[in-house]
Amino acid sequence: MIPSLRRPVDRDILRLAVPAFGALVAEPVFLLADSALVGHLGVAPLAGLGIASAILQSIVGLMVFLAYSTTPAVARRLGAGDERGAIAVGVAGCWLALGLGVVLAVAGWFASPALVALFGPSQEVAAQATRYLELSMAGLPAMLVVYAATGLLRGLQDTRTPLAVAVGGFGANIVLNLGFIYAAGLGIAGSALGTVTAQWAMVVVYAVIVARHARRVAAPLLPHRAGLGRTARSGGWLFLRTASLRAAMLLAVFAATRLGPDELAAFQVALTVFATLAFALDALAIAAQALIGKNLGANALDDARSVLRRCLQWGVGAGAVLGAVTIVLSPVAAGLFTSDASVAALLPLPLALLGLGAPLGGFVFVLDGVLIGAGDARYLALTGLANVAVLAPLAAAVLAWSGSGMPGSGMSGSGMSGLAWLTAAFTFGYLGARALTLGLRVRGRVWMRAGATV
Repeated sequence: MIPSLRRPVDRDILRLAVPAFGALVAEPVFLLADSALVGHLGVAPLAGLGIASAILQSIVGLMVFLAYSTTPAVARRLGAGDERGAIAVGVAGCWLALGLGVVLAVAGWFASPALVALFGPSQEVAAQATRYLELSMAGLPAMLVVYAATGLLRGLQDTRTPLAVAVGGFGANIVLNLGFIYAAGLGIAGSALGTVTAQWAMVVVYAVIVARHARRVAAPLLPHRAGLGRTARSGGWLFLRTASLRAAMLLAVFAATRLGPDELAAFQVALTVFATLAFALDALAIAAQALIGKNLGANALDDARSVLRRCLQWGVGAGAVLGAVTIVLSPVAAGLFTSDASVAALLPLPLALLGLGAPLGGFVFVLDGVLIGAGDARYLALTGLANVAVLAPLAAAVLAWSGSGMPGSGMSGSGMSGLAWLTAAFTFGYLGARALTLGLRVRGRVWMRAGATV
């Protein structure tokens, strides 16, 4: 059950979490709409989108430290009364994001065919995935700058501005995709072009906002070596932490690919639904990052502990509500994403399993945000490797139980699809391991280090 609004800490959490919820949900809602638009082009484009999205989101996901290291760094300095220093740290993060984005975009364009081939798809699926991935690389620098700028504003305790930018950007993206995919007849390439256009428009908006903040406190707008180095160092462990998360996702996609093209296409939809639930619940993690960082910067340890307790209550309660909705809609949701009967038939049980695991997800995502806000990234990185080690044998068992991963053999002896077993392994095996490692950490106070810097 979601807790009632009864304390000042609840108001602080909701003041940050509600707009963050809107901003975070905007991205997976766009992905849901994109999957639906591409899904009606056929199985091959949808399966290709699944592979390309997994690769692209892995690259971008590995760079999420640009937001997750910026938010607590800015918040700690804000809590310590150094607003100019807080904004300077955020500006350095934006420049680092732009530089990394350009390098990764160029390398990614050349590597796109080889990256797609790693998944071993059919020739038709590979062609669709490569086309989408190559075009999408042009938007990679923009995606990273948006991450860093969003982290800056979150650290300043502002989640409303990112909401406005996200709604405008992703709303325009859907309109552009409709025009490029169907009106212009560009197919899956139109989806990529629409996304890239919307991403760069969001960067322009953020550039104006960040410049105004910097001028207000006379913070530097040009990059400087010390600031860039500090931001890069603070994000190193978070990079490794995120690498473990992406490794788990890629392992699951690889297993789905071995099950067959129908299973892969259906798993793309299941992962998109999972992303929607995760981003929704992550709103509380964003609030925890900002508030924990600010409280530790101000040396308010009791307030930090209060934020932890209440965010956990909200997270589990919200997960239960969202999970129930997912379970209720699971029998009819498949038709929204694909017109292919074989793919649609695979989806109801995996979607119901995702719904059952949503409260566990709320617990995990909140604790992840708490420890990121506290600057406890080293622990997150090291335990992340252990969590992937839990998933790997489970995925291997799914493939063995489903007929050694041969296409068309996705039904086990019990009648439960291999895709459903894979979803269960990811939802309860992998998330369960994360819940254990994170829960053990926050039982004590070792993670609560006060001060303007960690």
